[in-house]
Amino acid sequence: MSSQRNAPPAAAGPGRGPELRADCASCFGLCCVALPFTASADFAADKRAGEPCGNLGEDFGCGIHGELREKGYPGCTVFDCFGAGQRVSRETFGGRDWRGSPGEARRMYAAFPVMRQLHELLWYLTEALGRPEARRLRRELRAALNGIERLAGGDADALAGLDVAPHRQEAGVLLGRVSELVRGGVPGRGRDHRGADLAGARLGGARLRGATLRGALLIGADLSGADLRTADLLGADLRGADLGGADLTGALFLTQPQVTAARGTSATRLPASLTRPPHW
Repeated sequence: MSSQRNAPPAAAGPGRGPELRADCASCFGLCCVALPFTASADFAADKRAGEPCGNLGEDFGCGIHGELREKGYPGCTVFDCFGAGQRVSRETFGGRDWRGSPGEARRMYAAFPVMRQLHELLWYLTEALGRPEARRLRRELRAALNGIERLAGGDADALAGLDVAPHRQEAGVLLGRVSELVRGGVPGRGRDHRGADLAGARLGGARLRGATLRGALLIGADLSGADLRTADLLGADLRGADLGGADLTGALFLTQPQVTAARGTSATRLPASLTRPPHW
């Protein structure tokens, strides 16, 4: 899942600094070691947690980074650690890597997925803070963000033992209030499709502006030409969804992995904080 070692940090979007962007050159390939994957349409082989991927080089870079999809590893292209990899590598473990410090490898592998969850929450909360419609909630959002940041700054053992679920639930409630404030200003805002099973649904050209699709299953759905402006897409599963010509301007809580897992075209409009995937 690691990128090339010489890859620069992704350009930061509005409100997000490079600390919430994966910088693979500053990481020791943690996602390529700590996380498991199973041979499937997403991965060409099985790999156990704690086992280095066969494509990982001695420099902690991916040997097939430019050909991941062609080589049968599209699952790697949609993974994003939100900057957790470099933080665990450089901050939590002070620059020590799992090859040079094998006795600490298990602690690194345990800390990484927890840090990844915390950084994803920081991504959402940072976006929420930048929404002018949510100005009345800024004190609560700032307090929540600072709380998550304190957890992320803990040592390896504290991270490994942390139950992120209650913190995710608490942040989710606050983000829901932000969503209501933002979408409340949309004339004739779309329907509530929270958690709906819309896999394969024909929604081409649908008017979904201001709708909530939070947690919706949209695998393989036709959303071509759909109006998704200011729609809440937190946790929506967009794998294989057709976003050709869709307008996602101002979409709430949309992440790069969601976009990369979907299919789009040059006519697809994305939030300024996200980039158009190379395979579109």
